[in-house]
Amino acid sequence: MKRKQLTDKSGEVRELTREDLKRFQPAAEVLPQELLAVLPKRKPGQRGAQRRPTKEQVTVRYSRDVLEYFRSTGPGWQTRINSALQEWIAQHVR
Repeated sequence: MKRKQLTDKSGEVRELTREDLKRFQPAAEVLPQELLAVLPKRKPGQRGAQRRPTKEQVTVRYSRDVLEYFRSTGPGWQTRINSALQEWIAQHVR
């Protein structure tokens, strides 16, 4: 059975199927040892170093009208709250 190419002539990767994923092999079995030696050693799900400082998760209570407004602006509303607070800080720094 002939396998379907993962990329087209322009180099675009097609959507992977379950069959494609079943044929995947662990990196340790297919990559050269020199490359494996320089790859970061992480546990599954562990994040690598961040380019920018990560945000800190906190619990905050906002008034209902504030939340309704920002949620009504669609996906990314939490980022917009963060931007609004940063703008307020910039305007009120002494």
